[in-house]
Amino acid sequence: MPDFWRQSGYHLLTRDADGHLAVTDDFLRAYLQRPEMAPVPESCAAERALFDRLLEDPRRPVGEAEVAALADPDAVENWRVWLGFRDRLLAAGTLEACYLRLFREGARGVPSLFVDQLVHAILRGILDETPSGLRARAGELFFREQTVSVDDGRVRLADAETVAMHAKTGGFGSLGRLVVEAGTAPRSVELDILDETSHHAYWGRDERHDTVIDVTFAAAGLDALARVLERWVAHFLGVKVSIQPVQTIRDERWVWHVGLDAEGTAILNDLYNGVEVDEDRLARILALFRLEFADPAAMRADVAGRPVYLAMAMTAERTLRLKPQNLLVNLPLAATI
Repeated sequence: MPDFWRQSGYHLLTRDADGHLAVTDDFLRAYLQRPEMAPVPESCAAERALFDRLLEDPRRPVGEAEVAALADPDAVENWRVWLGFRDRLLAAGTLEACYLRLFREGARGVPSLFVDQLVHAILRGILDETPSGLRARAGELFFREQTVSVDDGRVRLADAETVAMHAKTGGFGSLGRLVVEAGTAPRSVELDILDETSHHAYWGRDERHDTVIDVTFAAAGLDALARVLERWVAHFLGVKVSIQPVQTIRDERWVWHVGLDAEGTAILNDLYNGVEVDEDRLARILALFRLEFADPAAMRADVAGRPVYLAMAMTAERTLRLKPQNLLVNLPLAATI
């Protein structure tokens, strides 16, 4: 199968006996070599020495005095943040364990960028050898914000950063920006919509983020997202679930729900609690799902055998930002895994 998402760092990791991604020195070095961490010409000698020592041994303990000795206050803060994150990774041992601890014990001090990078690498492992470009594209929703288009009953998602770039430059980089600044509208760029027949177009352009996924009810893209959500739960929690799109929630015994994003959570909470939700807010719901456990014994006894409803919704600004951790920490499990 084609390799993909090289920027995730997956190729720098190894798997442990449970199939989870073990932290390696090379993975830590990749962080150090990012532009945010690598020394610049203005960096002081102390920062350069710290960088070189960590590049040689990225697990090396670093004391507060060593960081405080750096001349640039911004560099001091950057190093404190990264070292704190590194220590969380090393204490957890695997990316999966670190990710779960962030949301079970608190993610304070960890930038959202680092959390997204964890998801990127973990999902790359989950989707290893997938033949489906649609599932890979659906996986991008877990760690990249999307811009939503609703037209003629179709719900389509495009990468928000790519859309913003095209809006500013027409997709032509610095030249396009000059054209826009000169007052001339750049040529519009059409992003390719993936479906069950064209999904192979994803391979080879997987890190360009220039494809669109259709998540209309009954569309192949929505089914692909459901399958990725199933694998996400199974990989982390070791439980088999079935997730199917539904058009409405018609259940007098509705007992549990999980929002896949902040907006979806708020809307489901209001509906469940009998709070009136106006038509404009209801229209923000992009998809509903019914999740069922293969083994009801894996659920809390008081809700065993009952479905869990999921919602995915856009903001008023027509953006979508999934919170995949919700499916890991909010399901009604019989015991914490």
